[in-house]
Amino acid sequence: MPPVVLALRRFPNPRLTGIGAGLFACLTMFVLACLDRLLFDSSELVYGLLFLPVSALTAVWVRPADLVTAPISVPIAFAVGVFPIAGGADGFGGQLMGLVTALAVHAGWLYGGTLIAGLIASVRKVRLMRARRQYVLAQERNPAAREQRGAGGPGRSPRAAAAARPAGSAPQSPTASPASAAAAKAVRAGAGAPAARRTQRP
Repeated sequence: MPPVVLALRRFPNPRLTGIGAGLFACLTMFVLACLDRLLFDSSELVYGLLFLPVSALTAVWVRPADLVTAPISVPIAFAVGVFPIAGGADGFGGQLMGLVTALAVHAGWLYGGTLIAGLIASVRKVRLMRARRQYVLAQERNPAAREQRGAGGPGRSPRAAAAARPAGSAPQSPTASPASAAAAKAVRAGAGAPAARRTQRP
């Protein structure tokens, strides 16, 4: 096996919720933006290059049920992270204008990261749907499993089995054989015979 594949398997593989993936992306981009401001003098190129792997990790680490949130969380994380390196004049209005200008200037990095997250999420969704379809086909091709489901096997609840049982019939053990059922019926008939004879005696 190639060493690259082994290294990827040793890589952490958490499963984050939609909110967790969004928080991860926002906090990571904000910390990276602060480091970019301290080490690289607010370099837009460094920030854009760091944004791409964060977008990919967000789409890889989100759980399958929340795959649709990955392309939504990534642009929000970009906007949160670009704030420390946006610049702008003093005051809230100046900072807001600097943020809008930075988002407009770096729209290429924003679209690139969002596209990466969307592609990874789409590929994961297609693979999940294919695996689910193969599982359903395998269950349909297995006649034993199909008959077990139809006869009320382990997948059938006790209430459903009781509802399907005829009225007045006692529950039978799944291991009971026809011979044991016939013997039990004969015993019940023999036990009722003396009582019938006693009622007929004058």
